[in-house]
Amino acid sequence: MIERIHSALAGIDLDPIARERMERYVALLLERNVAMNLSAARDPEAVAGHIRDSLSIAPFVREALVDIGSGGGFPALPLVIATGCRATLIESTGKKARFLLDTVRALDVPVDVRAERAEDAAHDAALREGFATATARAVASVPVVLELTVPFLEVGGLAVLQRGRIDAQERVAAADAALVLGAHIEDEVALEAFGDAERRVLLVRKTAPTSTRFPRRAGIPAKRPLCYDETSGA
Repeated sequence: MIERIHSALAGIDLDPIARERMERYVALLLERNVAMNLSAARDPEAVAGHIRDSLSIAPFVREALVDIGSGGGFPALPLVIATGCRATLIESTGKKARFLLDTVRALDVPVDVRAERAEDAAHDAALREGFATATARAVASVPVVLELTVPFLEVGGLAVLQRGRIDAQERVAAADAALVLGAHIEDEVALEAFGDAERRVLLVRKTAPTSTRFPRRAGIPAKRPLCYDETSGA
């Protein structure tokens, strides 16, 4: 297995220390994934694909980073391993948070793991508006993800959101939700190099403090997305 991991990561540009840590991360993820369902990636090659996807946003990431719904660690752990940036991982599922905590200890990387809902963590004074970058690989609509990420950002900070296709109605809702949260959509960058014409990074810049009303209590952002009725798409 070690040789397969080494081969799978061969094309990824990493210094020797980062490469050793990345290989250990892949081994730990695959080992624990058997029982814990941390990721759909079940072999070194599939995990390497997720790592490449995670590192595609490295040019937009600045310290300190907060990652929402970290799951098996994508994109935050590959970014931390490759760049050395400090990060906080917010993961509400206990078994996944324990995996993340065990992994960051094993890898000796500058990461804090918080086992709680993002809606609650964002109202903690120690975390709120304390980060330069926020990431999330959530499958929820953009307005939902914005409500969960923007409150963590300092003014001037950037939410870096990896997305697939965004239809026109969701795009309008996202722009409106960003304004409500004290931010605006700054850019949208295509990632066609990954073989998917729909892959993109949405960059959302925070321009003003977020109202203490947001995020709303746990579960509400997903049930009632800001400025967006998912049942009608508008």
